[in-house]
Amino acid sequence: MNYAELCTNIQDICENTFTAQQLALFTEQAEQRIYNTVQFPSIRRNMTGNIQSGNKYLKAPDDFLSVYSMAVITNSGTATENYEFLLNKDVNFIRETYPNSNTLGTPKYYALFGPAIVNNAITNELTFILGPTPSANLTIELHFYYYPESIVTAGSSWLGDNFDTVLLYGALVEAYIFMKGEPDVMAMYTGKYQEALALAKRLGDGMERQDAYRSGQVRVQVT
Repeated sequence: MNYAELCTNIQDICENTFTAQQLALFTEQAEQRIYNTVQFPSIRRNMTGNIQSGNKYLKAPDDFLSVYSMAVITNSGTATENYEFLLNKDVNFIRETYPNSNTLGTPKYYALFGPAIVNNAITNELTFILGPTPSANLTIELHFYYYPESIVTAGSSWLGDNFDTVLLYGALVEAYIFMKGEPDVMAMYTGKYQEALALAKRLGDGMERQDAYRSGQVRVQVT
C-alpha cells in the first residue's frame, strides 16, 4: 500500500474528508507508535566513523534512536582486521573507572552522554562517551535503530509494502481520535490495530530473529 492508497482508504473508511496535513499527521503518528513497539530489522542501520586520539566523545548520527551494537575496528582494511565490541555502561561507571581523562587505550565501554553542544548551544543530537579515552585514531562501527523515511514523504515504505494492515489501522485510530468518534467504533478500530500489531510483533520480534535450525519449527500441540 503506497501513501496515496493509504490516504484514500483512511477517508473512505472514516467516511470523512481530511486535509493533506491531517492525513500526514495521522500517518506519522501511527508510524512512530509502530516503530517504537516492534523492532523490525528494517529500522536498523549500520554506519562506520572515526574516533580521534585523545577525544573521549563521539557524536551520534542525526537520525539515531538507540544502539544495537558498537565496535572498534582495529587494523581496519588489512588482513588482520578485528572487531572489538564495546560494552554499554552508565556515564558514572566510565567516570569512576577512568577518573583521569588522560588514561588512554582502546575503548572498552561506551555510554550515552547527553546532547551535543555546538557554539555553546545545546542541540537535539546525542553524544557518546568512551572509556578509556582513545589512544589512537580508530574506525568505529555503530549498528543502531532509527526512524526510516516516512511513507508520507517517500510515497512508499517497507511497512506499507510488507505490513500495511498495522499501518492502516494505526492511522485509522489516530484519525478517529481526531474526529472524536463514537466509543464503540473507536474500540473496534483499536482492537483491529492491536490484532495487527500482535502479528507485526510476531514477525519483527519473533520470526525474523530465529530459524528452524536454531529454534526448531513452529509446533501446535495436538490434543
